[in-house]
Amino acid sequence: MAEWVLIGADGMLGRCWEQLLDARSVEHVATTIEDLDITDASAVANVVTPGVKWVVNCAAYTLVDAAEEHEALANEVNGHAVGRLAELCKAVGAKLLHYSTDYVFDGTATEPYRTDHPRSPVNAYGRSKALGEELIEQSGVEHLLVRGSWLYAPWGQNFVLTMAGLAKTRESLRVVNDQRGRPTDSRRLAELSLALAEGGHRGIFHVTDGGECTWFELASLIAEVVNPDCVVEPCTSEEFPRPAPRPAYSVLDIAATEETMGPLAPWEERVRDALANVSR
Repeated sequence: MAEWVLIGADGMLGRCWEQLLDARSVEHVATTIEDLDITDASAVANVVTPGVKWVVNCAAYTLVDAAEEHEALANEVNGHAVGRLAELCKAVGAKLLHYSTDYVFDGTATEPYRTDHPRSPVNAYGRSKALGEELIEQSGVEHLLVRGSWLYAPWGQNFVLTMAGLAKTRESLRVVNDQRGRPTDSRRLAELSLALAEGGHRGIFHVTDGGECTWFELASLIAEVVNPDCVVEPCTSEEFPRPAPRPAYSVLDIAATEETMGPLAPWEERVRDALANVSR
């Protein structure tokens, strides 16, 4: 029996995990959304059974704007289903590795958010992820909860690839310059998560790229790489209203992670590497 179970292997982060486990020759069971609906408790119980040592949950409802109208669904996928998964893991003796987000914070801080900062989400998506965090903690399961932010990869749907595509075909782009955070290469996120798990670390960790930037600064680097002729102009969030409010400042404090794992590579370096390895 495989000792590792990967849920959500067909997503952007899940794909990183599957490649990582394959590369390390770690025997595992990987499920996609077609194989396993995380909200189906009986189906999950058929996969997470006694003998499983780790469950890595990469399944999530990630449509931030749509969650404003479908908060019940977001809460079920990101909250209640995660709570049931945590209870199941505890019952069978498995450890849970779960992912959360910078959006559990309200964005009013002026310095990076520590792992123990009180949760205070400003949108439905953030509330659903905060609910999942709370239910994991309440379950008492042995767990590793990793928060990332602004995730991207050389595949899937993400800001880096979207901007790269637009920059290649447009003369100019306007991107918000009043939201600040830390991009996260999903490939490195998976690698560091595995290292933390195997190193015996538990509780909450923040794992991102090094440094910080605004969406405008991130888009500017992307355009510089794929088409220097594309002009990227800054704008405000008010100029591009979205259904879900975004935290203005969601920089995660990565000091504890760097003390444990060493310096995290700058976001500029990781983004350039992702663009050099694009594969849909």
